Amino acid sequence: MLAGGASRRFGSPKALARVGGARVVERVARAARGALPEVVLVANRPEWFAELGLPTRPDTLPGQGALGGIHAALRWAREEGRPGALCLACDMPFLAPGLLRALVERAAATGAEVVAPESAGRRGVEPLCAVYSVVCLPTVEAMLAAGERRMMELLEQVRTDRLPLEEVRRWGDPATLFLNVNTPDDHRRALEIAANLEEDDATL
Repeated sequence: MLAGGASRRFGSPKALARVGGARVVERVARAARGALPEVVLVANRPEWFAELGLPTRPDTLPGQGALGGIHAALRWAREEGRPGALCLACDMPFLAPGLLRALVERAAATGAEVVAPESAGRRGVEPLCAVYSVVCLPTVEAMLAAGERRMMELLEQVRTDRLPLEEVRRWGDPATLFLNVNTPDDHRRALEIAANLEEDDATL
């Protein structure tokens, strides 16, 4: 998981905000554990997340935004002899384990450098809910060296495979699955969604 942001728009560490009785970062970790046996955290303030008990390290190149977090995760994966990393933003409380498993399985089957799900958002794809191969690490490093930090630029430069939107919808509404808790308004929306989901479960 990537938790290196400063949470400026939220006003406090957004990953620690509670949604549905759990901190957002805990919900992301729970979903990740449904897809992979090991969950690790890239965070520049590890003391904020000490209670999670997750292996944690900071960005290798601080101040480089989300791409810097991807860089740290891929460096870590390479050191551990792993083929890549499922990189998840720490602020998406409604990720589905089944969706994450589908991304991991698709990455293994296709050999693509990046496997990302399509979404209904303005970018049409979710680069911070995606599997990145260590093969794209040189491209990431070249971009950072050139001062280029845009995640969509990375997806354009490497061989990217997209999980189609109709498949994503098997696990829920993309607007909910990929909701980012970036602002207090986003948090309020997340609380409403969590409450509605609890009501739906109660009526089953």
